[in-house]
Amino acid sequence: MLICAVIALIIDRIIGWPERLFQRISHPVVAIGHLISWCDKTLNKTDRSSSIRRISGIITVIIVAGVCLLVALIISHFIPEGVFGIVLTSLLIWPWIAAKSLNDHVIKVAVALAASDLNGARSAVSMIVGRNAKTLDNFGIARASLESLAENTSDGVVAPLFWTVIFGLPGLFVYKAINTMDSMIGYRTQNYEAFGWAAAKLDDLANFLPARLTGLLFALTATKPIYSMTIMWRDAGKHRSPNAGWPESGFAAALNIQLSGPRDYEGTRSSDKWLHEEGKNPTEKDIVLGLKHYNRLLNWLIVIAFALLVLFWLNKAGY
Repeated sequence: MLICAVIALIIDRIIGWPERLFQRISHPVVAIGHLISWCDKTLNKTDRSSSIRRISGIITVIIVAGVCLLVALIISHFIPEGVFGIVLTSLLIWPWIAAKSLNDHVIKVAVALAASDLNGARSAVSMIVGRNAKTLDNFGIARASLESLAENTSDGVVAPLFWTVIFGLPGLFVYKAINTMDSMIGYRTQNYEAFGWAAAKLDDLANFLPARLTGLLFALTATKPIYSMTIMWRDAGKHRSPNAGWPESGFAAALNIQLSGPRDYEGTRSSDKWLHEEGKNPTEKDIVLGLKHYNRLLNWLIVIAFALLVLFWLNKAGY
């Protein structure tokens, strides 16, 4: 399964998920989204108590994850062995990896900032962050894009590959179901705090190891790996999320910038702590450097995976 995951990553880095392909057959995450929306409309009734809505959220998680698991098991059953099976499995993994899409979205932010197009930069960053970008200045836009790059390296690249290698297609499909549920209903709002509780908690659990692995990879591929790991270990727990602090703090130290920190949410100033507080305010130049670091990490993932495959084949051959 490791070789299939690597091939899928290489395919995604080269072509991503082309717009023409999306227009023709859409994307598997869209199908999951439709199922989640149906569960939301059917089970998340505002006139019910919080405890009932929490139970409804648990049922939603079971339905969505269960359907994805069943589909993955059925597909896996019919995949042949040999070279054709490897190719087919790689193609089935490919749509779930978001390496090129993430890279392309962040580049648009850097280009807009470099052109002093503040509104364009705000529009571009709003595509990859959940908060309102209309009031962000240049530093805020750069910070938001780099935070998104760090966190989505874990959620959109490392975690899908991790669960694919561990549990094959069933692990990948179930992880993406959990992650999509969290992105749609895992909010602390009046409508979703109870209903989305199970999805949010399960997403925290599913990303526990991948987030820490991503932070470690960011630190190890930095110019000062020991320093970056030290900062990551020191600051990761300061983040409001149990997982996002690891890739963000490792990334911040690697780039010598500040991430997270206080920010405005709908007119209210948060008290979020800084990650790598001794770093500088990020600019569009740091976005470019961040993308270079991100792609270096992906290159190392491929190199390490091929090295492990070679060692496995040599061991199997009796060398």
